[in-house]
Amino acid sequence: MSFFPKIVFQYEVEEYLTKVFRNNELITALGTQEAEKKYQSLLSHLSHPPAFTTVRVNTHLASVKHVKKLLFEEIQKQFKGLCVPVLEHPKLQDILLIPVIGPRRDLKKHASEVIVGAQCGNAVLRGAHVYVPGIVSTSRSVKAGDLVSVYSDIEGKCKRGAKEFDGVKVFLGNGISEISRSEIFSSSGPLKGLGIRMIEPVYLSPSFDNVLPSHLFLQNLPSVVVSHILNPQPGERILDMCAAPGGKTTHLATLMHNQGEVIAMDKIANKVKKIKQNAELLQLNCIKAFCYDGTKALSVEKREDKQEGPPFLPESFDRILLDAPCSGMGQRPNMAYSSTLKEVTSYQPLQRKLFTVAVKLLKPGGVLVYSTCTITLSENEEQVAWALKTFPCLQLHPQEPHIGGEGMKGAGLSLDQLKLLQRFDPSAVTLQGMDINSLQDSREDDLISLANKDCIGFFIAKFIKSNSK
Repeated sequence: MSFFPKIVFQYEVEEYLTKVFRNNELITALGTQEAEKKYQSLLSHLSHPPAFTTVRVNTHLASVKHVKKLLFEEIQKQFKGLCVPVLEHPKLQDILLIPVIGPRRDLKKHASEVIVGAQCGNAVLRGAHVYVPGIVSTSRSVKAGDLVSVYSDIEGKCKRGAKEFDGVKVFLGNGISEISRSEIFSSSGPLKGLGIRMIEPVYLSPSFDNVLPSHLFLQNLPSVVVSHILNPQPGERILDMCAAPGGKTTHLATLMHNQGEVIAMDKIANKVKKIKQNAELLQLNCIKAFCYDGTKALSVEKREDKQEGPPFLPESFDRILLDAPCSGMGQRPNMAYSSTLKEVTSYQPLQRKLFTVAVKLLKPGGVLVYSTCTITLSENEEQVAWALKTFPCLQLHPQEPHIGGEGMKGAGLSLDQLKLLQRFDPSAVTLQGMDINSLQDSREDDLISLANKDCIGFFIAKFIKSNSK
């Protein structure tokens, strides 16, 4: 059941992806028809939000049970008494799952329209209200207090300040305008703050604006799995190579009971500031964040003993997380992917540079976890094949917990190797809506199983370094 159009790619990117998902290994294993069916299902899933909102509890400050109670009360308030459960995950005991209700097909559209950018639209589909910077255009007479219908300009073709727009737009739901058109587009510069309060979104998810900010971190399910797989221990020295905005960094520090050292790096200063803010908000003081390019994080000369930050000497870390910069094709919802083929294919060499530095910085016996939020072979399974060939000291290891699927065929890896990988593939379940009735009729085990599958596209590989050569 596809409520929105399938994700749209630039022509060259679409050709590239079609070859990826029709590769010979895959066709031989599944057959042409089944491989094509899976690929088309994936394209449909990518334009829809995941079936659950996942929040990670900051167990450094509060218990899961306590936060679950507070969150349930908050959701009842937001949903005006609608009884939506808050579920605990049996294998990821620091997360809570909230089912997403929708798509709601019976919403009446209003004459007054507000057009938002695609990025803002994606956030609305996951529970956010509309903030003024996300608004591209409105009907000419919109005033504060008006009921409006909100649409996403998925192709980015609406001109800022337009009074009407006949291009491709996707209905996101209805809201109340908090501000007039003249204020939004005033010459004194763009305003900040709330623009449209969503009251009837097509997909009903709770808003997390200022909701238990020191107790909860909004995170996709596979992103939580990554930190559990790295499994940092109290007292260890951990490196998060590409850490912004700090979700995984703060999770690692929490799993270590705030004991030891988590070094977080990112090469963009504003993003490093965000990591520090998140660490402070969650009261985690074992995190040290640095603005630094991970490809240059290996020191070739002896360092000063007191130097805390990068570059680092070889074999400095017990465990390393490389959640690599990637083409991001697994993110949901996304109805139009704007990157060019040149941009998509630029990530593989960058990931290899970062990976090479990570291997050298890792102690013998140490753990390296590599992850991406994309669906290509070149950034995932091909990187594993390259790593195993390039670094004889690395061995693939089983992952715990293993709740996603195995790796995808097409990179020449053996079946045993593919089973050690973890690929979260949204097309693994039938795209289905959820309403209150179907939710109340569902068993909790079935809902958990759905949450494990109907999430963003993601990939994880775990390596152990066997010696220092």
